[in-house]
Amino acid sequence: MRAYQTNSPQAAGRILALAMVVDGNLTPSELRALERSKILPYIALDVAGFEQLLQDLCDDMLQTVVHGAVQLDQALIDSLLDEIREPDLRRHLLQAMWRIADADGWLADAEAILLSRANTVWSAESNFSDRPRRSA
Repeated sequence: MRAYQTNSPQAAGRILALAMVVDGNLTPSELRALERSKILPYIALDVAGFEQLLQDLCDDMLQTVVHGAVQLDQALIDSLLDEIREPDLRRHLLQAMWRIADADGWLADAEAILLSRANTVWSAESNFSDRPRRSA
């Protein structure tokens, strides 16, 4: 996988793209969820830039194929997550990732693994749990 600068729009966009394709199925509802989340303007990435990142990610993922299947191990996922260090950016990305994963009404195993790993890695490193909770 190519490396991107820490906290860059490209690093953030690739995480979103990964959330969309990790289950092997990019759906129109996921694209709509991405648009509704307003995350692309937040990370300073336009649609064309995101589409290029999505294509680059798919090309990179093809390099991980073993016996006909894409292999994304925990170390690789962690290395992609590690490119995002800013706590507020992590929170916004995680919220958008959940919206994307929920968009098609099905949480695939690969999506659950990615979301779980992002929550574990990012919360451990940015003190998500220490942040005051908003009342409902």
